[in-house]
Amino acid sequence: LKMNEKEQGQETFENGENSQFEYSEQEYVTKTKPLGRLVLLVAFTAIMLITSTYAWFSTQRNVTLTGLTGEVNVAEGLQISLDAERWFNTINFDDFEQPADGGEWEMKTGASAQYIASGKTFQNPAEGVTNTTPSEYLPVSSTGATIETGKTDGIFQIESAGMKSFMKELKPQSLEDIIAGISLYRPGPMDFIPQYIKGKNHPETITYDCPQLEPILAPTYGCIVYQEQVMQIVRDLGGFTLGRSDLLRRAMGKKKLDVMEKERQSFVYGNEAEGVPGCIKNGISEKVANKIYDEMIDFAKYAFNKSHAAAYAVVSYQTAWLKYYYPVEFMAALMTSVIDNPGKVSEYIYACKQMGIKILPPDINKGMGGFSVDNGNIRYGLTAIKSIGRPVIEAIIQERNERGEFKTLKDFVERMSGKEVNKRTIESFIKSGAFDGLGGTRKQFMIVYVQILDQVNQERKYSMTGQMSLFDLVSDDQKADFDIPMPPVGEYEKETKLAFEKEVLGVYLTGHPMEEYEEKWRKSISRTTLDFQLDEETGRTKVHDGAREIIGGIITAKTIKYTKNNKTMAFLTIEDLAGTVEVVVFPKDYEKNKNYLEEENKVFVKGRVSEEDDAASKLVCESVIPFEQTKKELWLQYANKQDFLSQEYTLYEMLASSDGDDQVII
Repeated sequence: LKMNEKEQGQETFENGENSQFEYSEQEYVTKTKPLGRLVLLVAFTAIMLITSTYAWFSTQRNVTLTGLTGEVNVAEGLQISLDAERWFNTINFDDFEQPADGGEWEMKTGASAQYIASGKTFQNPAEGVTNTTPSEYLPVSSTGATIETGKTDGIFQIESAGMKSFMKELKPQSLEDIIAGISLYRPGPMDFIPQYIKGKNHPETITYDCPQLEPILAPTYGCIVYQEQVMQIVRDLGGFTLGRSDLLRRAMGKKKLDVMEKERQSFVYGNEAEGVPGCIKNGISEKVANKIYDEMIDFAKYAFNKSHAAAYAVVSYQTAWLKYYYPVEFMAALMTSVIDNPGKVSEYIYACKQMGIKILPPDINKGMGGFSVDNGNIRYGLTAIKSIGRPVIEAIIQERNERGEFKTLKDFVERMSGKEVNKRTIESFIKSGAFDGLGGTRKQFMIVYVQILDQVNQERKYSMTGQMSLFDLVSDDQKADFDIPMPPVGEYEKETKLAFEKEVLGVYLTGHPMEEYEEKWRKSISRTTLDFQLDEETGRTKVHDGAREIIGGIITAKTIKYTKNNKTMAFLTIEDLAGTVEVVVFPKDYEKNKNYLEEENKVFVKGRVSEEDDAASKLVCESVIPFEQTKKELWLQYANKQDFLSQEYTLYEMLASSDGDDQVII
């Protein structure tokens, strides 16, 4: 049985039977008319009678798909539909059986196909399911919840700061909302955003200039959003043909005033010679018709065609769906897609940390060319290491797949010798931590890798010329004695390791240089950089315009600019344990503090907050204090005040040689 999409009415099935059907929120019920059956009884043989009787009972039965959210009842061959717009899978009645107690029909055990309903995939025992496409048919609400929070990093078309803010206001609940959002968020239509949101949240406030506009503008809450709506208005209200409405749309988009004025006459008053009835003949007053036409002209300058926006929105929805259900896999693929853009990679790594996803350092034995999933974490991609080309990574992965994992640094050098692996490549691998699993520290590897490389190259030369070396005369067990030993030098200081990671990866992975200063940092600041980020609930930052605050961190980026008077100013990026913030240093303060404003310096900055619309706040610098120059406190305790007063001058003499930068507390 096949049924077209309708809410209620009469349907003719393939076998010629008529059936009344009704639609409710969770079920389709078929009621077969006995008239068709009676004709079959008269016209056909007893065999047909038996067949028809079976069909009669099968179409009367309702079966319950157990395990779904809410109960979904279907009759044989009908399709599941949860909202009269989305059709789900065809149900094969042979996959169901009635319990011995005569209760509801249920799916037979032992089958394995997937039924999709209520926005989730359920493993239920049934076969005969066709066209299973969850990403196409799932309701928008599941991913809409992600979009409306503004956590849209990596989601197509809606990951900019402005779009995040708009989506939080819009709170999309359907694909139609996403299509409208993409169409409205551009110069011109942005003026209609408040009206659109007001209409969505308060539909009782929507008004239409004439009743004919309601079916056209109802999906967009009374706003003209799409070029297709302009075309539909002139067709339905003015009687334009499809072709003529498209020509008008084009003229409006290109601002052809002569064409628009000519068509205004046809739209309002009609054009009998060309078969256009016009608005007046359709019962719309001249004043209202001209008002509608003026609004169309104003909007059509910037209008977006819905077909284009719909294609964008589908990709937006698909990426949101993937991020919602497969966050780790999605973020790994996302970072791989921007692997040649360290700035974007850093931005998405920060997003991963906010999502609770751990980023693992690159590993020569576990890593892939791109970012990969490793036990619920993301493994840093080998190709993202600076100064290492894709052909080298591909050769390493091929060698690893063919001959197994690399065991030591020398094993790596020997196996990759002659395959574009040079000193710079090995050094980048060491600094990134990719060799941490090869039995040594980064400091040891940095000391011996040149010797190992030279040794392997020398042995390779002997081998190519047919000469024998001392190494060839010993047994395999003794060869290990000739390997260059790892010197007992331990590991680099944590800060040096992190500086190397930042150098070759663009980010700190295994820690942060601020960690050892955390106590001093927390005592000296009034705000963290996180307070300068937009709050998802309020749409504002926790710091407010004009407030004087103190932040502290490491200078990770510095951009010099020159004013019209050729004076020097700077834009700094300060990174602390929570994130980053931009600091603006104007010429007067730059001259006073320029010795402290070098990258990698750790500083405290006191300044004035500058709030931004739909963006993180900035700090305008007033003074800079290096971490090493922060004031210390010397606490002295006396038994009582009299005891202190008796030794007061002795204490002052002891303190007189100090530079006076620190405080003494009695």
